[in-house]
Amino acid sequence: MSPKHHKVRVGISIGDFNGIGPEIIMKSLKDKTITDFFTPVIFGSGKLFTYQKNIFKLNSNFNYINEASQAQGGKLNMVNLVKDNVNVELGTPTEESTKMAIDSLEAATEALMKGDIDVLVTAPINKDEMVKMGFKHAGHTGYFEEKFGKKGLMFLVTEDLKVAVSTHHIPIAKVAENISKEKIKKQIKILNQTLIEDFCIQKPKIAVLGLNPHSGDGGVIGNEEIEIIAPAIKELSDNGVMAFGPFPADSFFQPNKYRNFDAVLAMYHDQGLAPFKTLAYEEGVNYTAGLPFIRTSPDHGVAYDIAGKNIADEQSFTEAIFAAIKIFKNRTEYSDLMNNRLQPRKMAADNGIDEDLPEENEA
Repeated sequence: MSPKHHKVRVGISIGDFNGIGPEIIMKSLKDKTITDFFTPVIFGSGKLFTYQKNIFKLNSNFNYINEASQAQGGKLNMVNLVKDNVNVELGTPTEESTKMAIDSLEAATEALMKGDIDVLVTAPINKDEMVKMGFKHAGHTGYFEEKFGKKGLMFLVTEDLKVAVSTHHIPIAKVAENISKEKIKKQIKILNQTLIEDFCIQKPKIAVLGLNPHSGDGGVIGNEEIEIIAPAIKELSDNGVMAFGPFPADSFFQPNKYRNFDAVLAMYHDQGLAPFKTLAYEEGVNYTAGLPFIRTSPDHGVAYDIAGKNIADEQSFTEAIFAAIKIFKNRTEYSDLMNNRLQPRKMAADNGIDEDLPEENEA
């Protein structure tokens, strides 16, 4: 069955199981009709989820499998990575919970690259603890960039607000040295293509924020806007990309301003995420744009302080699941459209016809 018609196979990595990961996963999948819409494939532990579903009084029944290729439609599939008992200490990261977070992520990523799942939704991880155990990245984005051999872009999305960040998890003191004209140009291009291909926006309008207060005030508070950001925007605008700015960040996130654009590129993490999380609250989804595979996650962390209390809100995780499915379908349809668009020209070339085809054949 073609990707366009089969139920999307949604891989799920469980994150740190001593946080709220298993809780929000099971709550997102608790409706018995959920498998009518997609096929879940969780990479975790049957005994762990059985223990936690009893805590949260959830009636989830899993189909235990050894690898993702064995997943069945209509069931909650669990790739049983650990068959032994698991020591759960809700609210506290442990070596065992950290190791399983890494193992779950690696197994899910391998299945994604093999084509055994279509998309990947990642539950929150504890980055510090994972780095202590030898994980080489400060977050999911860097990990996927290395695995897929391509630069990604952290992109926070809702239906009405979409914010990407130029620099990810780095100290504020290093932000200025980590932006450049070429880097910003590449990121705007990724953002533009993502909006077209993954979000069905034909001619995206992209706002770019300045780095300094008041966008540098003409050089009084910094020259990055004059020397780096504005030239990048102009070069892309001259080549048909609808990029605008740089805008002062302090006044940009007003409804009558940001809604005039399809997406925003912020210069650093908190410049983009602080207003996004304030405006989006529980609806936000973290999407890694620009990669050959689709990965989403909720826009919050492990939340150790509420782990095990049965009060975690699953909305952002649920949104992440359905965002991944929607993006997968959009990207598949875009690919089909591009292939069909190119076919008449290929046929003409094969038949020795050199002249341009009529405009209507290009749709």
